[in-house]
Amino acid sequence: MFDHRKYSPFPALRLTDRTWPDKQITQAPDWCSVDLRDGNQALINPMSVEKKARLFQLLVKLGFKEIEVGFPSASLPDYEFMRKLIDEEMIPDDVTIQVLVQAREELIQRTFESLKGVKQAIVHVYNSTSTVQRDQVFGLDRDGITNIAVQGAKWLKQYAAQHPDTDWSFQYSPESFTGTEMDYAVDVCDKVIAEWQPENGQKVVINLPSTVEMSTPNIFADQVEYFCRNLKQREHVRISLHTHNDRGCAVAAAELAVMAGADRVEGTLMGNGERTGNMDIITMGMNLYSQGVDPKLDFSNISEIIETVEYCSELPVPARHPWAGELVYTAFSGSHQDAIRKSMAYHDTHELQHWDVAYLPIDPLDIGREYDAVVRINSQSGKGGVALVLERDYGIELPKWMHAELSKVVQKATEVTGREISPAEIKALYDDNFETVTEKWVLDGYDLHNEGDQIQAEVRVAGHKLQGTCSGAVGALCAALTDQFGCKIEVTHFDEFAVSKGTDAKARACVGVKLDGEQHFAVAVAADTSAATLQAVLTAFSRSSQHAVVAA
Repeated sequence: MFDHRKYSPFPALRLTDRTWPDKQITQAPDWCSVDLRDGNQALINPMSVEKKARLFQLLVKLGFKEIEVGFPSASLPDYEFMRKLIDEEMIPDDVTIQVLVQAREELIQRTFESLKGVKQAIVHVYNSTSTVQRDQVFGLDRDGITNIAVQGAKWLKQYAAQHPDTDWSFQYSPESFTGTEMDYAVDVCDKVIAEWQPENGQKVVINLPSTVEMSTPNIFADQVEYFCRNLKQREHVRISLHTHNDRGCAVAAAELAVMAGADRVEGTLMGNGERTGNMDIITMGMNLYSQGVDPKLDFSNISEIIETVEYCSELPVPARHPWAGELVYTAFSGSHQDAIRKSMAYHDTHELQHWDVAYLPIDPLDIGREYDAVVRINSQSGKGGVALVLERDYGIELPKWMHAELSKVVQKATEVTGREISPAEIKALYDDNFETVTEKWVLDGYDLHNEGDQIQAEVRVAGHKLQGTCSGAVGALCAALTDQFGCKIEVTHFDEFAVSKGTDAKARACVGVKLDGEQHFAVAVAADTSAATLQAVLTAFSRSSQHAVVAA
């Protein structure tokens, strides 16, 4: 039975003097990738050592300085991978690896064994502190849980002391922080920190996990601000975040919590993680980038990132994934396409200080995406998008009045097939309906002579001569066609312009011709504007089935 009364609202924290809503993120937090641990344990098929090595190399290339590489005391592949990284000297000097371990001595001992010889490392110890875990899982009160945490902290000091050549950092997580009473969360962390004495130089991270996302992001931000205010040695520790995505708000929760005082964020590429996933570092990093903040990570080759993540995780990246998905910079809507085309043209002709293009929050080129993915055509697309495809892919620039005519042809084709249409198919439709002409209507040559304020035109087509006189070359040709075929002809639209210069100069002419009330449009390219214009009129005339048959 679907009954909402089964659940109760998450209690809000009474923090009436909160400051985070007035803050802005002006610099990137410290990042820690947990792809190789938290992300790996969430996979149907956990990564092999080879795949973990490939993903580790990508993370280093992207610029991560802290990478959680595994749970070596709980998994032989993780232990072996740790040894591979150390023995084969795969860890750059400016990168610190992180490992996770429960607050149990035998596991902590094996963890330090796996790390023997490493230059620097973070050992991340945790135990659950939430009310539901205390009451229902462990059957312990606050003091019992605190004793586990403090003892774990002591063991980290004890085993780290046996390896003095390594630069050790200690990290503690009160797991299920969000389900823990805030005064107790502060108290247990204070006691752990007191064991490690960061005021004397020991590097310490306190990680605040939203192990299961249970509230709106603003409540999590309140919890983090309260924690930061009340922690005794706040100035000596880094406050880290680890948000899960059960409510779909992991990124928002992390962003607000950074505004609330956190220094560091743990997450994964593409948000892979248990249940609905972890905080997506690409999304949060690109969010910063789009606001003019350097994320300190290099996402300029998003295709390489996607390829590697999909290979290593065996999980597809959704087409609508924020920033990275195949379709996130693509517009099918006609009004959107028109706005993008006009906005990008505006950028070309104006010197703007910052990127500001309609429907494109960043320049797709910044992450290695090409503009050919921005506008794609289906039955929902409009005239602006179709015209942009021809301009972008084939250099065919048409006057605005031609956009609607071309769009009608393309839309009809997409409605018949019910699918997206490719640029090549659009070009073929354009050729067939506007440029292609039968041999019987190909211009062989022409002569134009001034007779006062009139022009006498002689146009040669397929061995035949057409002669007419009017105030211009187009009018003279129309007069000749009227005389020859007895039709009523009117030029309703006309544009001509150069499409190239130099010895191979070309001109393009676009015309709309009404023949006995029937409208036809055509485009022609020739060596000069007169030839292009005359050919365009002939091509439009040939579109009339009645007169084309007569001419034949």
